[in-house]
Amino acid sequence: MKKILIIILSLLIAIPMFCQKQDITLDDLWKNYNFYPKSFSSLNSMNDGEHYVRMISSEDQQKIIKYQFKNGKQVKVLFKSKDFEIPKIISYKFSDNEKQILLATKTENIYRYSKRSIYYVYDITTNKIQKLNDEKIMHATFSPDGKNIAYVLNNNLYTQNIKTQNITQITNDGKKNHIINGASDWVYEEEFGLVRAFEWSPDGKHIAYYKFDESNVKEFSMDLFKANLYPTQEVFKYPKAGEENSVVRIYSYNLKKNKSNFIFTQKDYEYYPRIKWTNNPNILCIYGMNRHQNKLDFILANIEKENTRILFTEQDQYFIDIHDNLTFLPDNNFIWTSEKNGFNHIYLKNFDGSEEQITEGNWEVTAFDGVDSDNMQIYYRSTEEGSINRTLYVQNLITGEKRKLSTQLGNNSVKFSKNLKYYVNIYSNANTAPYYTLHNSNGKELKVLEDNNEFNKEIEKFNLSNKEFLTIKTDDAELNAWIIKPSNFDSNKKYPLYMFVYGGPGSQQVTNSFGWNNYYWHQMLAQQGYVIACVDNRGTGGKGAEFKKMTYKELGKYETIDQINAAKYFASLEYIDEKRIGIQGWSYGGYMSSLCITKGADIFSLAVAIAPVTNWRYYDNIYTERYMQTPQENQSGYDDNSPINHVEKLKGHYLLIHGSADDNVHVQNTYEMVSALVKENKQFELFIYPDKNHGIYGGNTRYHLYKKITNFILKNL
Repeated sequence: MKKILIIILSLLIAIPMFCQKQDITLDDLWKNYNFYPKSFSSLNSMNDGEHYVRMISSEDQQKIIKYQFKNGKQVKVLFKSKDFEIPKIISYKFSDNEKQILLATKTENIYRYSKRSIYYVYDITTNKIQKLNDEKIMHATFSPDGKNIAYVLNNNLYTQNIKTQNITQITNDGKKNHIINGASDWVYEEEFGLVRAFEWSPDGKHIAYYKFDESNVKEFSMDLFKANLYPTQEVFKYPKAGEENSVVRIYSYNLKKNKSNFIFTQKDYEYYPRIKWTNNPNILCIYGMNRHQNKLDFILANIEKENTRILFTEQDQYFIDIHDNLTFLPDNNFIWTSEKNGFNHIYLKNFDGSEEQITEGNWEVTAFDGVDSDNMQIYYRSTEEGSINRTLYVQNLITGEKRKLSTQLGNNSVKFSKNLKYYVNIYSNANTAPYYTLHNSNGKELKVLEDNNEFNKEIEKFNLSNKEFLTIKTDDAELNAWIIKPSNFDSNKKYPLYMFVYGGPGSQQVTNSFGWNNYYWHQMLAQQGYVIACVDNRGTGGKGAEFKKMTYKELGKYETIDQINAAKYFASLEYIDEKRIGIQGWSYGGYMSSLCITKGADIFSLAVAIAPVTNWRYYDNIYTERYMQTPQENQSGYDDNSPINHVEKLKGHYLLIHGSADDNVHVQNTYEMVSALVKENKQFELFIYPDKNHGIYGGNTRYHLYKKITNFILKNL
């Protein structure tokens, strides 16, 4: 009997130990990558809208598999890599007739989006494969009839006949750091998201393409060390604020005549952010924009008649954001979105210049998902259920009747089939991993594709707290915020506060969506006894044009005021230690954290700035001038809100981190900040990651980075 009692007591003692939740470690996050839920990615609709394809990879091969939308069942395997001796496939594209697949291998990054690859063409009907070119090429794209492929090599544009292998060189003047044909320059790629700078006409008879003349753009150079005895130097054209841009021209190439024609516009524009063919194969749409980016002309160019006309013009007292919400419809009209009435909404425009506003309200359309012309209805996502949420709607174009398709409050991201009969919905909220479901166009759920149940069970083992949302009222503005408290939170205790900020124009960090690794790193800090918070200041997105654009010409001013006032609000709470408030940001967020530790030196006792802008004169002109105009026009706006000019105020602990090969926010920003700090005899910590770009990753880098930041916080806050 005594032995039985001992066993029972032992079990009772062991139960709490067995049930005890685990703490998250840096190894979990950045070595073992334990906090990555499953995804259902690489889904591409086929032309019939009834099927989709996915590339599935295993250790020994890659397969491209065809599935049915209506039930998610596999139909057939279209391609198996083990049948051919080719390198690992990075991406793929189908020809319009879906009889051929273009396979990209040995891909290397150039800048953020641009890549070059070795390409192969696989013929599904013959089960044969051929290499397109022995050299790495850019932007390989099928012609509409599938007979040719256009691509860029050494800054020149080419076409290649797939059957005969005959190559036609369209341009001959391409030269590094001088002329680019068919691909964009650095600043267009980064700030307009224009990467492939050519487009096939719908009938395949013409190719419209950009020519960038970079000759007068000043060069930026970066030393690359790579364990060499002598470093190499990467030199590229980078137009900084107030400096000269590439001279951009748009041409149309006639394949039959083997001739290029310059497309003459009625005005000379500083920027041409987009080109897109209309449904008429002879009519090209061109966006023309002034340098201040507050006036956009919608230009129609007739390739055959060689004339252009401006269909309409949009003007804004601040700036106009470029988007891809342009869909040409069969009835000689098109869909367009605009912020001109204060919130981003959908318009139906006609080629006679008339228009009709389709959506309306004090909320934003955040994504346009398509037009079902047969049923005269559109699909879109919006902030109608709150600026931190994204909800899918369908609206009838004739009656205006609208219906919500999303069933859960949070972030709903969707991908439709080509005929808009089906869509995949990716749902998450702040504390829920992504949940992938298949639906028909009426919103009915057909199948759960991935529920992440295994992941959810695993994270139940860890000591986690829910992310909570709140609003903070400051300076006549209501700011969205979230907060994470320790799981053993005691309102009678005092906790240090660690704030996370980005704060850039149109961005949002406070969203009701899954936060991936940063979410779990914040949970780890909460386990260490910190309260974590994030606030979206004025200038961020989701709340209309005035809220977003009120920081115009004074980037950093109101954003910093809002972050300081938010910190004061948190400091007023009984459970926050007002003497222990820190802030961290990356890129624009690094700029913000640097301003907060200087301008807000009496509030913030610690700041971490990763890859920060420290003076807008050092950043590119398209981004900077969109919000600030040029330094020549707005000297005080640049100077008053540069943290370099406020270093004398620094009191707290300041950590600066940068990658030496950052082609986006140059390490020059950090070096200039260092010089200013040294001049004022201010102590700080600095860490440079050699040969790392703006993302600071690769190998052991992220683990090292977050260990450094974590140790800095634990030691000083």
